[in-house]
Amino acid sequence: MKRREFITLLGGAAAWPITTRAQQPAMPVIGFLHSESADLYAPLARAFRQGLIESGYVEGRNVTIEYRWADGQYDRLPAMAADLIRRQVTVIAANSPAAVLAAKAGTTTIPIVFNTGYDPVAAGLVASLSRPGGNLTGITSLTAEVGPKRVELLHELLPTATSIALLVNPAAGARHETISTSLQGAARKLSLQTHVLHASAVQELEAVFARLAQLPIGGLVIGSDPFFNSQSKQLATLALRHAVPTVYQYREFAASGGLMSYGGSLTGMYHQSGVHTGRVLKGEKPAELPVQQATKVELIINLKTARAFGLTIPLPLLGRADEVIE
Repeated sequence: MKRREFITLLGGAAAWPITTRAQQPAMPVIGFLHSESADLYAPLARAFRQGLIESGYVEGRNVTIEYRWADGQYDRLPAMAADLIRRQVTVIAANSPAAVLAAKAGTTTIPIVFNTGYDPVAAGLVASLSRPGGNLTGITSLTAEVGPKRVELLHELLPTATSIALLVNPAAGARHETISTSLQGAARKLSLQTHVLHASAVQELEAVFARLAQLPIGGLVIGSDPFFNSQSKQLATLALRHAVPTVYQYREFAASGGLMSYGGSLTGMYHQSGVHTGRVLKGEKPAELPVQQATKVELIINLKTARAFGLTIPLPLLGRADEVIE
């Protein structure tokens, strides 16, 4: 064999491992779909990734994440979900109620891990919590279910009030009606009149609170919604500025200066969503992977804000608080 032929042969052999590596399977891809914005939900996206890490998946190392943020424009979600489906992502992590519905409408084959605050069985997402039965599974909390309890807590704090306001997001569609009906029903049981106000964009919040200051109400209950989650600090600031005692669902609201919050842990839900997504990536089938139900709720009271309102928190209510912010 001539020397030149021998070198050519060796060169061809050296290329074999490269070809073999090129044929190895690509990293799995998570389609992360959300109705709000990346900036406002950055801490929660980090909690999701931390859950993935605990499941053995690190973004950029052994998994890719394709993010799709609708920036509060819910009508963009179906197209975003369709784009992820066309890209044949391995799993869709739908981390808001509207995102879940958009993903569900788009595919019956790609696994979907949802993160939602309402009953997924009643909403028709799964057949049961223990055996979902389709291509969806995920995390649910009692956030929406404890909405009436927030009405009761506000009434306990303001026992002489005869009227309260409710703030809901009309962009939530059917969920808006469910939340509004639930809160109004709780108020009627306490013989409270209600004023229902709407907001679905940041620029509407200032006008809503200006209107609230003119109404004969004792306080405000904010209905659960991803948009309101993203505006916890703004809502707390406006409530204090316009002297409207307000209760919302997550600790982030009370920590930002809101008077009181009652609900589950938003950070915990996103973390568990990441863990659940990792389980699907490892091969567990959504049809057989039970929905994780977060049952713990926390009552957080901001005493500093209460003093600013000139309110004295009743001792029984203060005694039940899981955390008091001084």
